Amino acid sequence: MCTGEPGLGGWPQPRCTSRTGGTSTAYRSQPVVEDVAAPARYVHCTFTEVPPGSVSVAGEPVEGPRMVGLIHDGRSPEVRARLLHGIADAWCAVTGDAKSDGAIFLHEVPRANVLEDGEILPEAADDPVAAHA
Repeated sequence: MCTGEPGLGGWPQPRCTSRTGGTSTAYRSQPVVEDVAAPARYVHCTFTEVPPGSVSVAGEPVEGPRMVGLIHDGRSPEVRARLLHGIADAWCAVTGDAKSDGAIFLHEVPRANVLEDGEILPEAADDPVAAHA
């Protein structure tokens, strides 16, 4: 289950890391794109399970999920903040995890640095599909 908040341009390439047998396993079959404003063909989701103790913060093991999302560049700080909180809230609503147990990192990628379906993505101003961004 990796989602974005409607109307925010979605979360086109999330990577979700959680402990083996954790909550992500049970929710993978849910539609990944149900809450994402981006066209479904732009949404790629990867789940990685790691053994307990494989993820640490300040040298201490943590159990909560870690998510890294690649998004197209150009979103305002307010939109990025709403996207981060929307993703966390959606995850917690489905899994029951506490928001404070996880971490989410967004990385902006220039559209010119993305090749999908054999095509380099056009800049948002030149892409009619990017109206959601």
